[in-house]
Amino acid sequence: MGQRVAATPFKDEDVEAITREISAVAAVAPSSSQSSTAVFGNNNWSTSVIGVDNRYFTVRNWTVAEGRMFGGSELRAGRAVCLLGATVRKELFGNLPPVGSSIRLGKMSCQVIGLLEAKGQSTMGRDQDDIILIPLRTFQRRIAGNQEISLIQISVRDGIATEKAQADIERLMRERRRISPAEDDDFQVRDMKEIANMLTGTTRILTSLLGAVAAVSLLVGGIGIMNIMLVSVTERTREIGIRLAIGALEREVLLQFLVEAVALSSFGGVVGILLAIGASLGLSTLLRVPFILNPGIIVLAFFFSAAVGVIFGFFPARKAAQLDPIEALRHE
Repeated sequence: MGQRVAATPFKDEDVEAITREISAVAAVAPSSSQSSTAVFGNNNWSTSVIGVDNRYFTVRNWTVAEGRMFGGSELRAGRAVCLLGATVRKELFGNLPPVGSSIRLGKMSCQVIGLLEAKGQSTMGRDQDDIILIPLRTFQRRIAGNQEISLIQISVRDGIATEKAQADIERLMRERRRISPAEDDDFQVRDMKEIANMLTGTTRILTSLLGAVAAVSLLVGGIGIMNIMLVSVTERTREIGIRLAIGALEREVLLQFLVEAVALSSFGGVVGILLAIGASLGLSTLLRVPFILNPGIIVLAFFFSAAVGVIFGFFPARKAAQLDPIEALRHE
């Protein structure tokens, strides 16, 4: 749940009210964030610093890979301790152990007490590991300079419809903010399921479009193979006539040209696979997204290219097999 630009920031009382009055809620995690530059030794990295409490780990289903979470006294007193995401750890410390070391966030020195488990890219392409977590009180007092809460993240109990929980939260927040029925909300409640469904629909449309492009490419490639084989049959008419005259069967001539068509399409398939792998590696490096090689997809693509050779090479092969030996021998 996030506030709009002109909205009044959330308060601790809002978090308590949601926890107390919305029975569908399993955990409520307030947070505030700000971009900052983290410095360790000669290394510095611009990242997102987020003030949270330990409920954040429950809501986000996030675990600590090394070290520990915040202690109760650290949260209450607003001590300068932090947990690093995998990206920040890599950029600041490299292969050095960060737990126990101190980094600088702006003018504040902060002791590293833990490392977050790597999560990788989000569905929107954002690096989820490019963050530093500090206690919410520490963020409010020493970075933001106020008691504001910019975001409240909520997880719903199992078996409860998120739509009902969303409606209850909207009703409660409108009551607390004294918003009249004629006025618009000055906050936003976003259901991640809706966002996931939207992304799924978008992905489905893009997949269909890419499938259509691939189908057109296969059709064009198949027609190209057919034309090449037809030219080959025309140029080798006398050779085919000689084979048929000395006793070659039609199915043997048919098989010969089918094998040639398959070999031609398979060679093109191998070249295409190599180009695709190279392009994917280059794009993954450029966009900083993980490159995952699926051998099953590569094998499927190869056999599909071979099948294109069989389908589009059958007509030229059949034409060659049905040639009249006498007419073929007369061909100049």
